[in-house]
Amino acid sequence: MANDIKTKVVKAKKASIELSSVSTEIKNRAIEAMAEALDEERKAILDANSKDLEFAAELKKKGKLTQALVDRLKVSDSKIDGMIAGIRDVIKLKDPVGDTLSTLELDKDLILYQVSCPIGLIGVIFESRPDVVPQVMSLCLKSGNATIFKGGSEARESNRTIFEILVKAIESTDGMPEGAFQLMETREEIMDLLSLDAYVDLLIPRGSNEFVKFIQENTKIPVLGHTSGICHIYVDEYADLDTAWKVCFDAKVQYPAVCNAIETLLINRGIADAFLPKMAEMYIGAGVELRCDEDSYALLAKRGLSPLAKATEEDWSLEYNDLILSIKLVDAIKEAIDHINTFGSHHTDGIITENVSRRKEFIGFVDSSSVMVNASTRFADGYRYGKGAEVGISTNKIHSRGPVGMEGLLIYKYILMGKGQIVADYVGDNAKPYTHRKLDLKFEDVN
Repeated sequence: MANDIKTKVVKAKKASIELSSVSTEIKNRAIEAMAEALDEERKAILDANSKDLEFAAELKKKGKLTQALVDRLKVSDSKIDGMIAGIRDVIKLKDPVGDTLSTLELDKDLILYQVSCPIGLIGVIFESRPDVVPQVMSLCLKSGNATIFKGGSEARESNRTIFEILVKAIESTDGMPEGAFQLMETREEIMDLLSLDAYVDLLIPRGSNEFVKFIQENTKIPVLGHTSGICHIYVDEYADLDTAWKVCFDAKVQYPAVCNAIETLLINRGIADAFLPKMAEMYIGAGVELRCDEDSYALLAKRGLSPLAKATEEDWSLEYNDLILSIKLVDAIKEAIDHINTFGSHHTDGIITENVSRRKEFIGFVDSSSVMVNASTRFADGYRYGKGAEVGISTNKIHSRGPVGMEGLLIYKYILMGKGQIVADYVGDNAKPYTHRKLDLKFEDVN
């Protein structure tokens, strides 16, 4: 292992201890400095991104990069505006560090506090999307976590430029520690990072299914993430057609290269004739390739709609991240739910219905981190969920789930405040009893 890699990680780990105790006021000043620096350095960011786009175009020609990743790589003035807005939204968020989660009296003058605290040192490994750097850095800073960033080589110039701009702004703020944020740039450094479980407390990978799976299988460090975004919408027989056409179109077409865009549309047979032909016309007009099961293919072919393709069994398990959509007719809501739980990735799935009992059944039985009712799956996003920004989307069932904001970057510690009590007094024949009484006390109010 290159010594400078471990040196960076050790430096960040040490800085994480200092960062965990920085005041809210200082952290907010540093975050505002980040936003101002991005605004002032737009030209440098766009110039760096143009170099990456040229490199990405060559990689795409060679078949080494998909159009979806190229789309994610592009930075524009409006994207910089979005980065700045996301950073400033983090300032508005309550500082979660030091919150009292529970207070329990074990006995008189023996009080146990459960208090939120930063996780420590987090490694964020991602492909394309340079906007990940300001998103994650602002959330990690506010939550008191040091961070190691490793972006894809296709975004090297953009990542480096944005990272250096932000770190300069942070470290120029009085009271902020140096070295809390580090950048790694080579593929070899990933393997080095994955082996440093003695220092890194959590990994957040963002990228393709294969990429995330590789990270999960090659480290002892806990991993927060999702391997794929195979999302569905089920159009129930009690759907409002105008709502269904609008929502299903947005969920696929508005931005197909992301993990919360739908890949499969499930339609109840009872509404297929009224709903599907117009829906297919809208999709075909937007350049969407439709891969239909036998029944939906026959229905659309009979109406003279084209081009159409027949879905294979493999299509139900594919994340296209492109203008491709598989379509299937189902007999009942249970069949739709079974299909989603079998072939989906537990990311985001939705139902279009005006029927309350159908809505409750779908919400109760679909095992996904986000469930949408009469709304686009594209809303499954940390910024849209009011988290300020997003460190990733997790389909895990431990620690944090769904779009993960600051709450996914926190853990807790127990603090026991006593007056000389010893365990010996609470065991044996004459043991003192515990009161185990819940109290409405905040640790920050303790003298």
